[in-house]
Amino acid sequence: MIGILQILGGLALFMFGIRLLSAGMEKLAGEKIQLWLGKVTESRLRSAGFGTLATAFLQSSGLLMVTMIGLINANLMTVQQSIGIMLGQEIGTTITAQIVVFDIGAFRLLFVIAGFIFIECFEHRDWKKYGEIMMGLGLIFVGMSYMSSSLDELMKIPSFSKLLVTMGQRPFIGVFAGLVVTAITQSSTAVTSMAVAMGMNQAITLEGAIGIILGANIGSCVTGFVASFGQARTARQASIAQILINVFGVFLFLPFIDQYTSLVAYTSHELPRQIANAHTIFNVVVSVILVPFVKQIAQMSAWLTPVSRIPEKAKVTAFIDEMQYSVPSVALSEAARELTRVGDITAQMVSDGCAALINLDKNKIKSVLAQEEELVDPIDKELTHFINMLMNKDLTRAQQQRCFQIKNLLIDIERVGDMAEDIAEYALERIENKVEFTAPAIEDLQHLWDHAHRTYVLGIQAFSESDTEKAGQVCRLESEFDRLYGQARRAHIHRLEEGGCQPQADVIFTETLRILERISDHAENLAVSVARSLAEKAAKKAF
Repeated sequence: MIGILQILGGLALFMFGIRLLSAGMEKLAGEKIQLWLGKVTESRLRSAGFGTLATAFLQSSGLLMVTMIGLINANLMTVQQSIGIMLGQEIGTTITAQIVVFDIGAFRLLFVIAGFIFIECFEHRDWKKYGEIMMGLGLIFVGMSYMSSSLDELMKIPSFSKLLVTMGQRPFIGVFAGLVVTAITQSSTAVTSMAVAMGMNQAITLEGAIGIILGANIGSCVTGFVASFGQARTARQASIAQILINVFGVFLFLPFIDQYTSLVAYTSHELPRQIANAHTIFNVVVSVILVPFVKQIAQMSAWLTPVSRIPEKAKVTAFIDEMQYSVPSVALSEAARELTRVGDITAQMVSDGCAALINLDKNKIKSVLAQEEELVDPIDKELTHFINMLMNKDLTRAQQQRCFQIKNLLIDIERVGDMAEDIAEYALERIENKVEFTAPAIEDLQHLWDHAHRTYVLGIQAFSESDTEKAGQVCRLESEFDRLYGQARRAHIHRLEEGGCQPQADVIFTETLRILERISDHAENLAVSVARSLAEKAAKKAF
């Protein structure tokens, strides 16, 4: 009983260590992962390279798989690209097993102590990630130590020792055991490391350990498969593709397991290292073999994925997906892209609304009103909810500040959409009541409309590109708009005094000018936010 508790306790410490290490590495390398993700193309080797590096950093193929499903669901990644990444992540998962073989002795406790100090004693929140990495690494080795030392007690149980012997004689049982335990723990890394721990105490043969490793590879598909439920058909194709890859690898090696065992035995004199090497060689060979057949795997996964009889619900968002929460850096990047998208939509609405007001275009009025109801308001609701949920995750200070920035700027952009709707309604009022504008009024309105629209578009670009030069240009244009606004107001008052303007035209013209002035102010809010954010980043780097 004590041995079982020690194994379970060691496994719990190991998995918690993996989670801490993964969280710390994501905070440390999240921006790099997002940068690499943006460079992933149809190139199989580049995709595989990204998969290897990202999994090595995140220490979780399941985490990366769930994130990919989110990106596929948002149409930001093709199934073919994801398959290339999957082949790379198969290689990336082998790193942990190679690390835990090392005997670092009491240094594992030093890692835990140092991690605790960084997490609890340093007020600067960004230091926390280094504490998580060190404590996670220390707990991994502590967990391995517990699992390894407890096996002596378990080996005294006849049924358990007999099971391990049977695994060595019948690898199929090891495959099944590895599959089931991985499906339950949702961590092939933990199961593979348990096999290594057994090897440290000579509690398992190399053949039995290889069987567990093969089963763990199939069991690792469960996380992605479950995550794909209820998602788009392409997301389900990706999970099917992962199953095809791992099942193919197992069936490729299983008939030759005796020969493979003999080959791996030459790689080291120590059983734990042999087990780790068996894991590495298996994943590398399978990935290398399948890289040329990425397209064919994508086609087969499409063929095996049934078409849902229930029509898929149309999404108003284009970039964000709840699956992205698992990697906050990716989620934030896609939220920023969604914000830019809704900004572009509202910019077009402003242009169409003003054009409708001047040219009395009913089609543009309908377009503006439809976009506000069918796109801007729903996207605002979805993106706000997405950011609120993301802020409940364990974020760095910079990530929290980015969340607040996106939420605040979304308010500015949504209000611009409301203002474009107001202009469209004024255009409709002008048509219905046959309100006439004088030629000078139309000229002033056209000039201010062009200026405000150009300023707003530039503000969106400054945010999208993180461009301080464009942000500064927006601020200068806004100051120029205030001068033009004053001139247009004085000219309008002069026309009123001369009796050259209808009372209804006065209200519509004056309110439209006021709306354009507020749009220009919102553009400046975008620019100031960008400039402040970039200045804080520069100060942080200098510090």
